[in-house]
Amino acid sequence: MPTATAVLPPVVDEALHARDFIRLRDALKNWQPPDVADLISVLPVEDQAVVFRILPRKLAAETFGYLTPAQQEKLLKAMAQDEVTALLNNMPDDDRTLLLEEMPAAATKQMLELLTPEERAGAVKLLGYPESSIGRLMTPHYIAVREGWTIQYVLDYVREHGQDSETLSMIYVVDDQGVLIDDIRIRTFLLAPLTAKVADLMDYRYVALKAADSQVSAVHVFKDQDLKALPVTDTTGVLIGIVTIDDVLDVAEAQATKEIQKIGGSEAFDEPYMQIAFWRMVKKRGGWLVILFLGEMLTATAMGFFEREIERAVVLALFVPLVISSGGNSGSQASTLVIRALALREVRLLDWWRVMRREVLSGLALGSILGTIGFLRISVWSAFSNIYGPHWLLVALTVGFALIGIVLWGTLSGSMLPFLLRRLGFDPAASSAPFVATLVDVTGLVIYFSVAALLLRGTLL
Repeated sequence: MPTATAVLPPVVDEALHARDFIRLRDALKNWQPPDVADLISVLPVEDQAVVFRILPRKLAAETFGYLTPAQQEKLLKAMAQDEVTALLNNMPDDDRTLLLEEMPAAATKQMLELLTPEERAGAVKLLGYPESSIGRLMTPHYIAVREGWTIQYVLDYVREHGQDSETLSMIYVVDDQGVLIDDIRIRTFLLAPLTAKVADLMDYRYVALKAADSQVSAVHVFKDQDLKALPVTDTTGVLIGIVTIDDVLDVAEAQATKEIQKIGGSEAFDEPYMQIAFWRMVKKRGGWLVILFLGEMLTATAMGFFEREIERAVVLALFVPLVISSGGNSGSQASTLVIRALALREVRLLDWWRVMRREVLSGLALGSILGTIGFLRISVWSAFSNIYGPHWLLVALTVGFALIGIVLWGTLSGSMLPFLLRRLGFDPAASSAPFVATLVDVTGLVIYFSVAALLLRGTLL
């Protein structure tokens, strides 16, 4: 498969240089659309248009959907109007909808005028559904049959009309009004007696999506059902299209990308990393960094509040990075785990109490582990050095107990913030790891010096 850095296959390279278009067409006609898209992406613009023109119409239409918006725009500009017309009329409905959405309004209008009346009606209908709805993803090309048909008639019907269907893995059964009443795998038809009727194979159990449902909801349905396609109905139950797994995987990838970017402490990008404009990227990343920086200023304020304690026991300052980073790390861990669990619907809002109980125990266990390591570190070091002074044991206990409290607080904060934000109607991913770390940094200082004031009073303080 060609990639951005790959060498062209010899037969393709030779045919391009010789301008032997018949040979080039024969070499590419059996390629898969993603492979052809990869090939086109590594060619110069003039050769991209040449390769695209010689492809069979159906392959060209499918390949176009795998190109990036920027590549699609370049190709459209390099093609004649009749070529664009043929391309648009042969594209899958969902891919064409995505293309028209990306185009300026004037360009979208011009492209709609190039469609046949039937294709234009379908495109306008898809564009009329709310953004990020199932309706924007569906295609109206599927096979629907009636329950009174024989298996022989169904198979003949599939042979005649199945060429334009998006997928043949599932056959849908509708009544006289077009209402969906069942879905049956094609395998069932192939193994059934030819004289049997569709009604003999039906169990009236099926899962369908609503056209107005969110695209994200389809991801969870596909995960639960393990199907390659799902039917889409209107509010009355009439079958109006299907959604295929490849389109839903694109939605899942985009959703996961946004979540990861938010967890990393930036706004979600609307474009691939290498294509987003430099200043747009700076803007999306800078806002969160400024907020986090202002939050970290509270750390300096907290240290100023304990300035007297630090002056009297300078040794306490040596462990400030250690204790606050431990709290931030534990909080980031808990936040990431809970955000992902919420996204995968492993936990619900009502489960906050169960999560809190688990994180209290986890925080105590993790804090005890780190506290023990910190205590042993100071104890062992004091056997060979006097750096921690004569009250090294109290310093070791201070660090040990402070770590238990800070890690416990970090895990609780990190695990509960996503629940709080979800309850308030915000995206839980906004309680990103950097945000939790900043919060725990400030409160961790308060815990650390409060423990120090309690254990070191009358000695160092």
